[in-house]
Amino acid sequence: MSTPPAAPLRVALVNGSFEQPAVTDYEILPDASQTQAPKRVPGWLTTATDHRIELWRSGFNGVPAAEGAQFAELNANQVATLYQDLPTTPGSKLYWRLYHRGRVGQDTMALDIGAPGSPVEQRRFTDGNTAWGYYTGTYTVPAGQTTTRFAFRSVSAAGGNRGIGNFLDGIFFGTAPYLVLTKTAVPAGPLEVGDVVTYRVTARNEGGGNAENVVLTDTVPEGTTYVPGSLRVVDGPNIGAKSDAQGDDQAYYDAQADRVVFHLGNGASGAQGGSLPGTETLPSGTTVEYRVVIDRASGGKQISNTASASYENRLGPTPEPLTATSDEQLTEVRPAADLTVAKAADATTVTVGQTVTYRVAVRNTGPNEATGVTVADLLPDGLTFLSADGTSGTYDPATGQWAVGDLPDGSTATLTLRAKATRPGRITNTATATANEKDPDPTSNTDTVTVCVEPAPSCCDPCSPRK
Repeated sequence: MSTPPAAPLRVALVNGSFEQPAVTDYEILPDASQTQAPKRVPGWLTTATDHRIELWRSGFNGVPAAEGAQFAELNANQVATLYQDLPTTPGSKLYWRLYHRGRVGQDTMALDIGAPGSPVEQRRFTDGNTAWGYYTGTYTVPAGQTTTRFAFRSVSAAGGNRGIGNFLDGIFFGTAPYLVLTKTAVPAGPLEVGDVVTYRVTARNEGGGNAENVVLTDTVPEGTTYVPGSLRVVDGPNIGAKSDAQGDDQAYYDAQADRVVFHLGNGASGAQGGSLPGTETLPSGTTVEYRVVIDRASGGKQISNTASASYENRLGPTPEPLTATSDEQLTEVRPAADLTVAKAADATTVTVGQTVTYRVAVRNTGPNEATGVTVADLLPDGLTFLSADGTSGTYDPATGQWAVGDLPDGSTATLTLRAKATRPGRITNTATATANEKDPDPTSNTDTVTVCVEPAPSCCDPCSPRK
C-alpha cells in the first residue's frame, strides 16, 4: 500500500458533468466567459464565435445521460472546441475520463490536452448513437507548464449538420484523491486521571478525484479506556451515524485491537467505506469523534495518539490503495497519587485516665510521588494530647495536622499518637489524608476508629446500649 506524496496543486474541472445550470429538455446557453448573462454554463468555454454551449436533459429525444441528469452536445450552433484552462503543477499526474456518444450516427471528436496556445491531441473517439462509449487515460504535466488546457474538438458528425453531433458526459480531468487528516483533543489539557477526552478527526480530500472506500482507524491511546457508545459522525456524509456493534453501522469499536473504526463518505456502510468528494464539493470534509477516560497509569505522563485512514484512487484502470496519517495529538496528564489511610487503636476499651494509643499509616500506591501530604487527625473532646512521634513530618496537636511532606510511590509513613481519656463514652476519631496531586480513589484516604471509655466500675457502663 502506497502513501501519496505531498499534494500537488489541486486540479478538478468545474461542472464536469454539465449539471449546471438545470435545463428543461435542452437549451443553448452562453459559456462561462459571458459574465453578463443571467444564465450561463459554469466552468466551460467554447471557441464558437457565438460563445454558446448546448445542454440536454436526460431522456430528451430518448437519449439518457451517462451520468447525472444532464449532458452536453459539442456541436451547438457550429463546429467548435469545448475547453477549460486549469492551473497545474509541472510533473504532476492527471487523470481523465469521459463518456462520448453520436447523435444521429457515427460521430468523432478529439481530446486535446496541453498548453493553452498549443494543446496536443491525445486521442480520438468515434461512437454511434445507440450507447455511450467510456474512456479513461492519464496525462503528465510537462516542465514549466503551469496552466493546462483540457479540450474537446469536434472532428466529424453524421448527418452533415454543423450544429448536430458529439454528445459528452461524465467528464473528469484532475489530480488523484489526496486525503488529509487533522486531529484534536478536547479539552486540550493538561488533564487529570479520570478525566474524559474527546478525540475528533477530520478527513478532507484535497485532491481532484473522489477518495473511495475510505476507512479511518484510530487506536485507543495507551493509558486510556474507550467510552462505550461514544462513536459519532459530527460533520459530513451520514452525519449523526454511530454504532458500537461491528457490522450494523458505519462505525464500531474493535475490542480485540482496542481501536475505533469509521467507514466514511457517501454510501458508507458497516461492510465498507464510502466515497469522499474533494473540498470543492465538500469544503469541511467529514469529522468523527469518540471519547476515552484517562486511566490511573497515565498519571504524570503524556498521552500520544495518531489516526490513520486507508482509501483508494479509482481514476485509473485499477484501484490504487493509498493511506493518510493525522498529526500526532499529545495530551499532558498531571501527576496522581492514590493515598490510603489505615488507623488503629491499641485498645478499643479503656477507662477514664488511661492512655489511648493510635497508630496511623498513610501509604502512596501511586502512580506518582505524592507531594505536600497532610493527614488531618484532630483529637476529639474526651481526649487530651500527650505525645506524637512518626517516621516523617510533624504533628500539631492544636490543629490536628500531621505534615507528612513528600511520599514516593509505594512508600508508607506512620504516626503514633498518644492521648489521655478524660471522660466516659464512645469517642470516634478520624484520620484523612490529602496531597497536592489528584487522588484517583479518594474513598481510601480516610479511616475511622471508635474507642469506648469506661468510668469507675461502680458506675453504669456508658458504652452499653441505653434501655
